[in-house]
Amino acid sequence: MHEREDFLSWDEYFMALAEICALRSKDPSTRVGACLVDENNKVISLGYNGMPNGCEDKEMPWGKDEKEYLNTKYPFVCHAELNAILNSKGKIFKTAVLYTTLFPCNECAKAIIQSGIDKIIYKGNKYKDKDSFIAAKKMFDLSGVKYFKYNLKQKEIKIEI
Repeated sequence: MHEREDFLSWDEYFMALAEICALRSKDPSTRVGACLVDENNKVISLGYNGMPNGCEDKEMPWGKDEKEYLNTKYPFVCHAELNAILNSKGKIFKTAVLYTTLFPCNECAKAIIQSGIDKIIYKGNKYKDKDSFIAAKKMFDLSGVKYFKYNLKQKEIKIEI
């Protein structure tokens, strides 16, 4: 009997989990998921972008282009990366990898660095020219956190429920 050759690589597996997490987000414009993994390829935690616990999604603003800051999602939404860190119950990691569907912003970068995560694999970077993402890269470079664009090997992973 031969070993299967059509199995998922670790990167494909963990990015697929991040993509599934993103499907939980109720954000109408940007759905993000994250998967936090230890050095033994064990899932530590998962997260997606959403409102804090106890804040009903239907009662919170989801807009992004309002003239009034408090009528936008920005002061309220917890990003997927931060949620994955918080869901890990405050562990400090010697080595951990964060798989995320979108490159982290500067606020998430601070939490990533402080928690000890030393590698990020991201799928997209559509905000790469915005100051908050430029700042995130600067902090990662200065702190030694490595980041890599996800190398898509399979175009589609089909899950039937």
